[in-house]
Amino acid sequence: MGMSVGKDEDDGAVMSEINTTPLVDVMLVLLIIFLITIPVVTAEVKLKLPVVTNEALITKPENITVAVDEKGYIYWNARRIAPESLLERMKQEALKVPQPEIHIRGDVQARYEFIGRVVATVQRAGILKVGFITDPELREVNF
Repeated sequence: MGMSVGKDEDDGAVMSEINTTPLVDVMLVLLIIFLITIPVVTAEVKLKLPVVTNEALITKPENITVAVDEKGYIYWNARRIAPESLLERMKQEALKVPQPEIHIRGDVQARYEFIGRVVATVQRAGILKVGFITDPELREVNF
């Protein structure tokens, strides 16, 4: 398929090439129609989903809260500890049956590095259940 540019001798001759522009326009319109109607056609399974309310977490006495303040200091159940002793304490707790849960509380101004070190220590100690305690409302918490 060639394209003629400029003046040609056969200006009045019949053009034997197919103009594909209208064909492309029709195909794009059909594609848009299919894209719009396909989500409507999908079948849904009628289910009654459970309703969940936000319940306050009840802390069991055997759960351990590890808090990290904005300076990176670590608190084990509201008592400040040395970062080096955290791994040993976690290993001792990992040996208990059933294992206690570790709840990590991080200050909003704490660097991610400080929280990441605590999470890595929990993993190295072999604790299986770890969670983060957040506050739905931004407020200051005293230890």
